[in-house]
Amino acid sequence: MRVGVDLIEIPRIARALERYPGFRERCFTEAERAYCDSKPNPPQHYAARFAGKEAVGKALGSGVRFTWREIEIAGRPKPGVTLSGKTKAWAERVGAGEIELSMTHSRELAQAVALVADA
Repeated sequence: MRVGVDLIEIPRIARALERYPGFRERCFTEAERAYCDSKPNPPQHYAARFAGKEAVGKALGSGVRFTWREIEIAGRPKPGVTLSGKTKAWAERVGAGEIELSMTHSRELAQAVALVADA
């Protein structure tokens, strides 16, 4: 079993969303964008998903060497993780099994913890 954890400041993600129009499309799938944008405070939800992607990448041992949209986080209250493309191929190569993810946020911070079981 492998563990990945990430913590990010929500205002940092809010600034990225405001300053860089392509940030949403580059980092989040269409379904993730629809979910986050439907919420009263979208930056909170974008930050949690961003932290989730980072945590999954760390647990897979790829760090941040993955394509952001190849890790999709969906579902509520228990988020699920779907891999695609090169990230999915990497996970298969390193013998990754089921991925468990937990995310949380406060007003200022979003955190995620990912556990990757051995296949």
